[in-house]
Amino acid sequence: MVLITKSGAETLRVGSVGPGFKGLPGTDGMIYDLESFKDGKAVVLSFTCNHCPYAQAYEDRFIALAKEFTPKGISFAAINSNDDLHFPEDGFDQMKIRAKEKKFPFPYLRDESQKVAKAYGAVCTPHIFVLNHRWKLVYEGRIDDNWKDPNKVTSQDLRNAIEAVLAGKSVPQPNTNPMGCSIKWKDKSFSTLIHRRLPPET
Repeated sequence: MVLITKSGAETLRVGSVGPGFKGLPGTDGMIYDLESFKDGKAVVLSFTCNHCPYAQAYEDRFIALAKEFTPKGISFAAINSNDDLHFPEDGFDQMKIRAKEKKFPFPYLRDESQKVAKAYGAVCTPHIFVLNHRWKLVYEGRIDDNWKDPNKVTSQDLRNAIEAVLAGKSVPQPNTNPMGCSIKWKDKSFSTLIHRRLPPET
């Protein structure tokens, strides 16, 4: 599990405009910008990777959500920002193999510079960010509350967020704690800098 520190860069606050990005190569041979998803009612970004057991465990659930909600106007994309020098299984060639084997119904993008992950304040794999049609962040956190066993899930957090967006309602729980392996930063000192911004007390 990732360790969240109390100082340093922060995870993007709900209500903020999602940072734009340009020129991320996809395993499908195309180049993607955030604007590539402008026609959707919302875009779901998953910072993920190949090798993390949490990412692997959640993979089929993310695929299923994409298949269900893409026809309803929700865009999906997965972004791999991991250092592939020390974790070669997360390299672009291996991403292509993974995307083909799993038949990803969404773009799988390579954030080689790690700038996108840093801009969003992603802390682990997977870490989910949902932007509405105005690019405002309406949800960030986990897919659901049980990474090990989908049959024991009691809170479908990402599904709830997507359904709220489609219904034109506020997301009932816009922040949840993501569960996963820490993102593998090239700058090792950065792994101690990013931390979660907790929702304001009410």
